[in-house]
Amino acid sequence: MASFDFSPLLPAGLPAPVARWTGLAKYSFVGGNNDPDGVPVEDLRRAADAVLTREGRSLATYGLGHGPQGYRPLRDFLAGKLGRDAGLSCSADDIMLVSGSLQALDLVNQALLARGDTVIVEQDNYQGTLTRLARLGVNAVGIQLDQDGMRIDALAAALADLKARGIKPKYIYTIPTVQNPTGTVLPEARRRELLRLSEDHGVPIFEDDCYADLTWDGSRPPAIHAMAEHGGVIHIGSFSKSVAPALRVGFVVAPWQIMSIMLALKTDAGSGALEQMLLAEYCKTHFESHVPQLVRGLRAKLDTLMEALNAEFGTAAEFAAPKGGIFLWVKLPDQVDAMKLAQAALKAGVSINPGPEWSTDAAHARSRLRLCFASPSHQQIREGIAILAEICRQEFGVPVRSANVERTSAAG
Repeated sequence: MASFDFSPLLPAGLPAPVARWTGLAKYSFVGGNNDPDGVPVEDLRRAADAVLTREGRSLATYGLGHGPQGYRPLRDFLAGKLGRDAGLSCSADDIMLVSGSLQALDLVNQALLARGDTVIVEQDNYQGTLTRLARLGVNAVGIQLDQDGMRIDALAAALADLKARGIKPKYIYTIPTVQNPTGTVLPEARRRELLRLSEDHGVPIFEDDCYADLTWDGSRPPAIHAMAEHGGVIHIGSFSKSVAPALRVGFVVAPWQIMSIMLALKTDAGSGALEQMLLAEYCKTHFESHVPQLVRGLRAKLDTLMEALNAEFGTAAEFAAPKGGIFLWVKLPDQVDAMKLAQAALKAGVSINPGPEWSTDAAHARSRLRLCFASPSHQQIREGIAILAEICRQEFGVPVRSANVERTSAAG
C-alpha cells in the first residue's frame, strides 16, 4: 500500500523526528522516573474511590465547577503546604494547576519570551528547559555552579556584561532547592543576593522548585518567592517527584498580572481533573507521612549508586553527594566523550543521560553524566554500573581496570 508523503508539508524548524519506542533499557538511569516501590498505590486507590464516590458527577464539567485555575481543594492544600514548608504566603487564588511542570515552563515562556530574547539560567540545567529555549530561538546565558548552587558573583558579572551591551534578560531561571542535575541547594544568603540583583536590574526570577520536597533531612531554605518583596518571582512546582510522575500535575504561583496572561494561553480546556481530585483527597491525609518514607528509599539507592561507582570506577568517577532528589552528576576523565559512551552503553542495555544535553556549555559537560538512581533496583544499580564501567574501559581506557577484573585477577 502506498504511503502518503508528508515531508513536503512540514514547516522549517521542527525538531528531529523520534524513533519508535522499543521499551526501557534493562539498566535505566535516565529520565525523571521515581521509585516504583515508593508509589503509594493502595492509598491512592482508596483516595480515588472516595473522591469519585463523593464528587464523580462533577466530571461532567471541564473545570469541575472550580474555574480555569484548577480544582480548588488541591489549590487549598498547596497554599497550606507552601506556607508550612517553603515560607511562601499565598492563597488558592494565587495558584494555577497545570499538566506537570513542563506545561508551566511552556506557559511562562509563551507569556514572556520572543525569538531573539535573552534569559539567564544555571550552566548545568534541566534538559527540558534548555531544549525549549533553543526551539524558541532564545539566547540562554549559563551561570556556573559550585557546591552551593548558582554562583552569585558569576551572575552579577553576567548581568553587568549584558547591561553594558544593552541587553536586558527576560528572566533568571533557577532550580534553587535540589538543583537538576547537580543536587545542590542554594543557601538563604545567596537567595537574598539573587533577589537584590534581580531588583537592581529589574529582571524577574523564575523559580523551579520541582525537587524541593526531596531533601534528605526534610528541611530547606525558604522559597525565593517567599523572600521577595518586589513581587518579581514566578514559582513552579510539581507532584511528579513527590507522588508519581505519571499523574502529570504541576502548579504555578505568580502575580495576577502574569497569571492572567498564562490563563489566556492555557487553551487545553483544563489539565486532567481526575488526577487533581485524586491528589487533593490523598494529600490531605497522607502527604506529610509519605514523603519522608519515599526519601528514605531514595537515599538508600543513592548510597548504593555511590558505592557501585567507587567500586567499579574508583577515582575515575568524581561526584559530590547531592543534598536530595533522584540524580547524581558524575564527572569522568576528560578523554571520555559522554555522548559516545551513552550510545555504546545503550547497546549493552544501559541507558544514561550524557552531560552535554544538560548544560549550556557542551565542552564543560563533555565527560559528565546524569544518572537517575530512583527507578532501578539496588541490584540493577550494581549490575548496570559494572557494565557501564566495562564499556567505558573498552571505549576510552578508563577506568584502567574495573574492580570486577581486579577481583577476578586476585582470585586467580
